[in-house]
Amino acid sequence: MTPQTAHHNFRGAIFALMAMGIFATHDAVVKTLGASYSPFQIVFFGSLLSFPPVAVIMLNDAREGSLRPRHPGWILFRTVLTVVTGLTAFYAFSVLPLAQVYVILFASPLIITILAIPILGEKVRARRWAAVLVGLVGVIIVLRPGQADLSWGHGAALTAAICGATASVIVRKIGADERSVVLLLYPMVGNFIATGLALPFVYRPMDLADLGLMAVIAAFGLTASFLVILAYRAGEAAIVAPMQYSQILWATAYGYLLFDEGLDGATALGATVIIASGLYIVFRETRTGASAHRPVTEARGRTETATTPKSSVLQRLFSGRGNRVS
Repeated sequence: MTPQTAHHNFRGAIFALMAMGIFATHDAVVKTLGASYSPFQIVFFGSLLSFPPVAVIMLNDAREGSLRPRHPGWILFRTVLTVVTGLTAFYAFSVLPLAQVYVILFASPLIITILAIPILGEKVRARRWAAVLVGLVGVIIVLRPGQADLSWGHGAALTAAICGATASVIVRKIGADERSVVLLLYPMVGNFIATGLALPFVYRPMDLADLGLMAVIAAFGLTASFLVILAYRAGEAAIVAPMQYSQILWATAYGYLLFDEGLDGATALGATVIIASGLYIVFRETRTGASAHRPVTEARGRTETATTPKSSVLQRLFSGRGNRVS
C-alpha cells in the first residue's frame, strides 16, 4: 500500500466513523422521542422534514426522463420494504436497549449474502457460507430463545434487518436501469403516505422542543449519509465498510449515559460473533474474483429509512449527473 493510498484510506475511515457517530446520535434521539410518540408519528415528521433538502438534491438530476419506474414491481416492493424497515427499526429503538438493536441489525450483511443468491445470481462459496452460519449463531446468542423473554421489539429489529437487507439487494438488481431520483423518491413518498394515513389514529400533540428533535433526526440522517459518500470516495470499501460496527460503541455509551442501559454478556458475545462474521464477509467480497456483485460492501452498511436515504443513490445525485445506480 502506497503512502497516498494509506492517507486516502485513513480519510475514508475518519469520514465513516464520523457518519456512524451521527447515525448513532440520530438513533438515540429516535429512542428519546419513542418514549412519547408512536413510530408512525416519528417517521411521518421525519420524512416530512427530510423531504425539502432531499428535493433540492434531486433537482441535480438533469438527465432527461420521467419519474415512471422501469421496474414498477420491484420499485413497489422496495418502497414497502423501506416503509416497514423504518417503522420497525424506530419501534425497536424505542423499546429495546440501543446496543441490542444494533447487534440484531448487524445481521443484515448475513441476510444480504443469502438473498444475493436468488436475486442477483451471486455465487457464495463454502467460506462465506461458514461465515453466515457463524453469524446466525451470534444472532441466536443475542436472542437466547427459551432463556430470555422475547418481545415485539426483538421481532421488530429482526424484521428491520430482513427488510432493510432485501431493499439493498433490490437496489443492486435494478439500479443499473432506474434513475437515481426514482430510487430515492418513491420510498420517501411511500413513507409519507403510509404514515400519514395512520397519523390520525396515533397522533399526540407535540411541543416545540420535540418538533425540534424531529428536525434533528432529519438533519442528522442526511448529514451522516453525505459523510458516508465522502468516506467511500476517499477510501477503499474494505477499509470503510467495517467502520459501521463502531456504532455499537456509541450505542453502549448512549445507553449507559442517557437511558440507564447496560451491555449484558450474551449481547456482547453475540455482537462479537456477528461482527467477526460480517468482517470476514466484507474481506471475502473485496478480494479479486471472490464476488461478482459485492452486495454487502455496496450496501454501505446502514439500513435505509425515511430519514437515512441510501447513500449510493444520493451520491449520483450529488454529482449532478443522475447516473443510474450500479
